[in-house]
Amino acid sequence: MRGRTARAAGIRPHMVKHSAAEREGISPRLLVSPAEERRAVTEGLLEGRTALVVGVANKRSIAWAIARRLDAAGARCALTFQGERTQRDVERLAGELGRPAPTMTLEVTDDGQADAAVAKAAQELGGIDILVHAVAFALAEDLGGRYVDTSLEGFRTALEISSYSLTALARRVEPHMRERGGGAIVTLSYLAAQRAVPGYNVMGVAKSALESMVRYLAWDLGEAGIRVNAVSAGPVRTLAARGIPGFTEMAEAAAGRSPLRREITAEEVADAALFLVSPLASAITGHVLYVDAGFHAMGL
Repeated sequence: MRGRTARAAGIRPHMVKHSAAEREGISPRLLVSPAEERRAVTEGLLEGRTALVVGVANKRSIAWAIARRLDAAGARCALTFQGERTQRDVERLAGELGRPAPTMTLEVTDDGQADAAVAKAAQELGGIDILVHAVAFALAEDLGGRYVDTSLEGFRTALEISSYSLTALARRVEPHMRERGGGAIVTLSYLAAQRAVPGYNVMGVAKSALESMVRYLAWDLGEAGIRVNAVSAGPVRTLAARGIPGFTEMAEAAAGRSPLRREITAEEVADAALFLVSPLASAITGHVLYVDAGFHAMGL
């Protein structure tokens, strides 16, 4: 480029480096990490958008991985925490995001807290475009053993927290999303919603209800331009997963039998969530997207 600099020609310096690398027979993809490559591809994808992320518990939670991906893509996030037990950790994590991230307490079974959390998020963010629902819980005695022994209290607890909370929060964010001309909601599911997974028990039933709710909510809210989808993630080694009996064996079996023959990461689930709430998925709603290295496609 005689007489012209790379910048004047509209070529970024890293593009020139890649060209030089190519002349040496080196693939440009080898010069950046997968994380850097993802950030470059999605930079600005959610610029000007706002997101309420429900379910962040610690730095290993999938909800936190999603919050980081949305933040990196340009969205401003609000994070909820469940009481004083997780408040300090969530507030610390919020401070690590690239944009100011307000935090608020939310126990999803408390209507007053749900009202207050959504109202505060909308006020602090200037509106809500995105809802991330990453909440699940079941009594310890109802995980492991036999599903038939599930207590009524345990059934109600699992369904209310893990499933109905999506409907409750969707109802509360709907007016705010309508004011913005539409929005996107994404929740987290698991293959046990479709197949029996011994030991997962009542949580599998709750995930089945959750996926059904995704379809009904997609219909109810679609006329307002609000999309509702789920990510069905394979086993991810989070702290919460430790409470599932036999989780390690479950994860190893899935990795061994999946087409990609490996486990997945929270970051890969976050990438899928980012896609579903972004303009790239503008015609996708009522859908369950599997992120499990292909395990769901296998018969044996």
